[in-house]
Amino acid sequence: MMFRSNNLAARVFERQILTPRPGTSVNLVRLFYENLVPSCTIYDVDCPDHGFHKFTDDGQYLVSFSRNCQDLIVYRPTWFSFSCKEEDCDSHSLPEKAKRFDSFFTQLYCVSLASSTEYICRQFFLYVQSHQFGLFATCTARCIDAPTTEGAIDEIPSIEKITFYLVRLEDGVILDEKAFCNDFVSLAEIMGVSFYEDLLCILSLRYQTLHVLQILNSGGLVDVRNIGIFCREDDELFLNTHAQITQGGYFLSGIKQRLLSFVFRRIWNEEADPTLRVQHLKEFYFRFQDFVDFIMWKMQFLDRHHLLIRFGHMDKGVDRITIQHPTFFAVYNMETTEIVAFYEDSSEELYSLFEQFWGDFHCSRNSLHANFISSHCNNIYALDEYRCMKNSANSTSQFMKMMISSLPVNCQTPCPSPYLDLSLFQYNHKLFPIFHHVHSAERPVEFTSRRQPNVLNFKIKSGPEAGVPDGRPERSSLFRFHPYLPLALSIQRTNMQPTVVNIHFRR
Repeated sequence: MMFRSNNLAARVFERQILTPRPGTSVNLVRLFYENLVPSCTIYDVDCPDHGFHKFTDDGQYLVSFSRNCQDLIVYRPTWFSFSCKEEDCDSHSLPEKAKRFDSFFTQLYCVSLASSTEYICRQFFLYVQSHQFGLFATCTARCIDAPTTEGAIDEIPSIEKITFYLVRLEDGVILDEKAFCNDFVSLAEIMGVSFYEDLLCILSLRYQTLHVLQILNSGGLVDVRNIGIFCREDDELFLNTHAQITQGGYFLSGIKQRLLSFVFRRIWNEEADPTLRVQHLKEFYFRFQDFVDFIMWKMQFLDRHHLLIRFGHMDKGVDRITIQHPTFFAVYNMETTEIVAFYEDSSEELYSLFEQFWGDFHCSRNSLHANFISSHCNNIYALDEYRCMKNSANSTSQFMKMMISSLPVNCQTPCPSPYLDLSLFQYNHKLFPIFHHVHSAERPVEFTSRRQPNVLNFKIKSGPEAGVPDGRPERSSLFRFHPYLPLALSIQRTNMQPTVVNIHFRR
């Protein structure tokens, strides 16, 4: 450890005269957050009744939506400042303007994205940090009694129109949009969309098609390929030129044909014993209809060429996939249009890969803060907690299924705030969010330093010390941490009541 003192001034002096080990400069700077912690809270700030979604990973913007889910409102974080003529300013209370939201944030613009029949999906937002673009989604209400459409799965509900907007966050200009009509895409928690570098993949559940798009530097959305019924660009042309052969016949989709052929060839090539090969082929033919009935539920990019696709049955809901039902995972190569790997939800090999490369599955390559997200792969404290959770499980197989059930991972980056770094602070992370959508209980969360575990550095309270009055419903709390400033928002919501926002900052 380079720093020998916990005093901030001494640490600054030591940084000037001492040289850190190669490659540890950033980690050294992050140690200063042990001294720079949120020390003041302003409760019930006077602010607009908006839904505050999250800070962007570079900390430049705070994205929010209007109460009626029609407008996008973007703020820029500023820092509250005031003058004091007394000698001991710390003992004085803050001025009245500190209770105003605009003392900490400056509104950049308000853009209307949704029409009167549409609404903005408040849980959907992707940030293209390299160009400061934001991807948002609007949709109409679900149509329960949707008409039968050729190529669509009738059991999956239909949405009349889903529109994705690419917005330049600097000034709110809508650069491009992509619309899907009479379709269904899981927008909640970004389940149906994956993002990697400049590539975007959207899963159409109703038509079982993966739409791969590219985000141009100029701000355009360009179609790259569609994967589903056809896998190659000339598949449809080939079938049309052989219309006499295909007339009256039933053909599986291209992605499903490749899945079945991969399973068959794996059995044929890997099993050398003829007797065992015949036995395994019989099992394959026995389950053939189950494979045919599979549909794609979820996917994510592994790299620019490979997708991890989750297959399941129709008895699952369109918004959630429970681990009680067997599901399967396939790795698909978009360039060769081949399935290169296939796993069951109890696969030890898939579990081992997920356990070793947790960060690669969860953290976006587009984020500059991906290396600072605490996990059991890069943090000894998180590893200890992971091992305790694993050892306390009733059975190893159930624990493996529980871990694998989160695959493919939703396309969102965990909060990169240094105050959630388990190398710097110790806290009850079950009550506090690492992923920005997680709810927290309405009670104080204490943060202690790893270097001095018996010393309380600070605590975050989403409500006054007196707690919730009798007869008043308990509020759920959402926390929004700035990626590098000692600044956080705690947002309390109850049904049919205005949103209460508290600001936690360093005074």
